[in-house]
Amino acid sequence: MARRAPRHAEAARNDHALLEAAKKVLAVDGAHASVATIAARAGVGIASLYRRYRSKDELFQHLCALALDQWIRVAERGLEHDDPWEGLAHYIEACVEFSGGALGPLAGTIAVTDEMSAKFTRSDELLGRLVARAHEAGALRPDASAMDISLLIEQLGKSPLIDQLDRQGRGDLIDAARSARKRTIAIALDGLRPRHPRLPGTAPSPTLLSERWEHALAESPKQP
Repeated sequence: MARRAPRHAEAARNDHALLEAAKKVLAVDGAHASVATIAARAGVGIASLYRRYRSKDELFQHLCALALDQWIRVAERGLEHDDPWEGLAHYIEACVEFSGGALGPLAGTIAVTDEMSAKFTRSDELLGRLVARAHEAGALRPDASAMDISLLIEQLGKSPLIDQLDRQGRGDLIDAARSARKRTIAIALDGLRPRHPRLPGTAPSPTLLSERWEHALAESPKQP
């Protein structure tokens, strides 16, 4: 076990680096992002990567599971807040900060594994509880649904300004860009308060998000 512990720690570090690199590369290249580009950005050798994962799809499925773990952990922390609004706000801010929706470009391109499906379900359950608590406390506008929150996070998680400055190597402006995004998040959070006019249209259905992942399941060949 002593010999395996360093390897396990290294694998965990590589996983974190790959996940962060994948988010950034996918934000720019979308579903066409190459494993080589992600590995290079993460500082992980491509050969060692393919020794661990049999295919690009398997790597992306693993990264999706890791991203879902992040969503689950931050939702659980949000539920620990005594104040329902603060718990929900913490969840939204944290999810936007680590760009939880940045793996969205993979939707419809990879099969949804049993592990991913279970974590999607758990994440949805926790978000539902956060939203229900905030509604019951009168802290969240009554016409805002869990799906509205998910879509809001996905949109706020994208930051063309930060991505552009990062590509240009303008590290001197990154902090200012992040500060600007925090202001945008604060404006969006204020819009979730109950004092505003009713939202237009009807609340989005959960299938609006899930169907894009189900497409991959239908189109992908069955695994042996």
